Amino acid sequence: MAFLDKHSIIEKNATILMVLSLLVVSVGGAVEIAPLFYLENTIEDVEGMRPYSPLELTGRDIYVREGCYVCHSQMIRPLRDEVERYGHYSLAAESQYDHPAQWGSKRTGPDLARVGGRYSDAWHVDHLTNPQSVVPVSIMPKYGFLSNRMIEPTYIEDLLKTHRMVGVPYTDEMIASAKADFVAQADPDSDYEEMLARYPKAQVRNFDGKPGVSEMDALIAYLQMLGTLVDFSTFTPVANR
Repeated sequence: MAFLDKHSIIEKNATILMVLSLLVVSVGGAVEIAPLFYLENTIEDVEGMRPYSPLELTGRDIYVREGCYVCHSQMIRPLRDEVERYGHYSLAAESQYDHPAQWGSKRTGPDLARVGGRYSDAWHVDHLTNPQSVVPVSIMPKYGFLSNRMIEPTYIEDLLKTHRMVGVPYTDEMIASAKADFVAQADPDSDYEEMLARYPKAQVRNFDGKPGVSEMDALIAYLQMLGTLVDFSTFTPVANR
């Protein structure tokens, strides 16, 4: 009872309550924030993660440009219904090379964090060209024009350099080979072994089935990569260095 009596004094005195509240918030904030200044990285390393290949990165920029993130998130929550529908919950490391991250806060369409390999390239071409042809109830707009917009890797080196400035570990070799890697990934008849050495698990083929490299090629290359880099059957976190 004596303690409760003293507590009532604090509650009835606005000044004392404000000072003590500020003290509690300050101590709690310091305990949470101070350790961050001593950590080199707050994201654990995960085996298999790598920077985007030049073609994938171009496809990601097209994905952002067309506003795909508005209707499709790329973050699977650790909830049973989400994991059963989409696959293993998302890891922070899977978004460490995203600027900006594509997590999203709303889903008009399904989550795309694990869409890579779930559908064929032809399905993606049909879906992007006329979404209702494969999903009748879809309200997604048509993006068939992407297959007619041919692209060249004119500024791809500058794009990689820009991402390196914000922390993506693109090497000098990756930047110097960016144009060749861009073309090689969309041409199964090219000499793409060195590109695969730089970007393990990159998929090499003519994604839209048409001559040349189109925006459709780049976008599908990006979509087919999502969720394929980490082998979750053997997933074990790697401690921070």
